[in-house]
Amino acid sequence: MAGLRVDFGLLLEPLGFIKVLEWIFSIFVFATCGSFQGETTLVVSCKGVVNKTVTAAFAYPFRLNTVAFSAPDPEGCGGAWTDIYLVGNFSSSAQFFVTLAVLVFLYCIAALGVYIGYKHVYQQNSKFPLTDLAITVITAFLWMVGTFAWAKALANIKMATGASMIPGIETCKAPGITCRLASVTSMKTLNVSVVFGLLNMILWAGNIWFIYKDTNLFNKSNIISQSPAMYSARRI
Repeated sequence: MAGLRVDFGLLLEPLGFIKVLEWIFSIFVFATCGSFQGETTLVVSCKGVVNKTVTAAFAYPFRLNTVAFSAPDPEGCGGAWTDIYLVGNFSSSAQFFVTLAVLVFLYCIAALGVYIGYKHVYQQNSKFPLTDLAITVITAFLWMVGTFAWAKALANIKMATGASMIPGIETCKAPGITCRLASVTSMKTLNVSVVFGLLNMILWAGNIWFIYKDTNLFNKSNIISQSPAMYSARRI
């Protein structure tokens, strides 16, 4: 009964097919967010320096407050230049988002292994579908929380690395120093990570129904709903 019986049939059903999509989409999440590397560049003019570019490189997990711009020249604009750090630490939202994707990736592999090799055990033991249902409900909620938190953090990252950061830089307000934004690395891949976060949330929420149908909770509700009709038929 509990032996391995390889059967790919469940992958053709919604329960298995959606799990494959969840596995694939989780890969896109940590690939697009966790591997991001970018930089923001300013053009600085100061004492003895004209239109010198200074760069601050940032990457996942986006602890921007630890990232400083390079100095425009060895003399630091005649002593007027002080280190400029980016503002904000968005590591908690980014790491939660990526960690969730990694855990989901691992769980999907385990679940697919059960679906393919132990389908008969999954269907005969009521504890497996109930556990699967509980994990799916929790994961759908975590995707919602993680995605919206990361979307908010991403909006702040764009502000902290874009032109809107310049008015808040004290060094650029010093006499004889001017700064302007030259370029910022495109964050399209981070936008994509948010999209895949939303897709994961929808997939996991939708999958609740298909897993629920395999639990004894669904079977009990069917029995209860059918009982009045059966009783009426007997009386007739």
